[in-house]
Amino acid sequence: MPLINILITLIIVGFLLWLVNNFIPMDGKIKKIVNIIVLVVVVIWLLKAFGILSQLTSYKV
Repeated sequence: MPLINILITLIIVGFLLWLVNNFIPMDGKIKKIVNIIVLVVVVIWLLKAFGILSQLTSYKV
């Protein structure tokens, strides 16, 4: 996956998260949970995009 696609996707996800945080009225706890879920999903997606996750899952002891 080209680096520019990853960068554009991160910008779009960040912008959408900013929109949700600023313009959708929610309790602070719910916003924090949404932010954490989005962060975890993005980190897993980045690990897959760079091929790190596949190396970790194929590791055998």
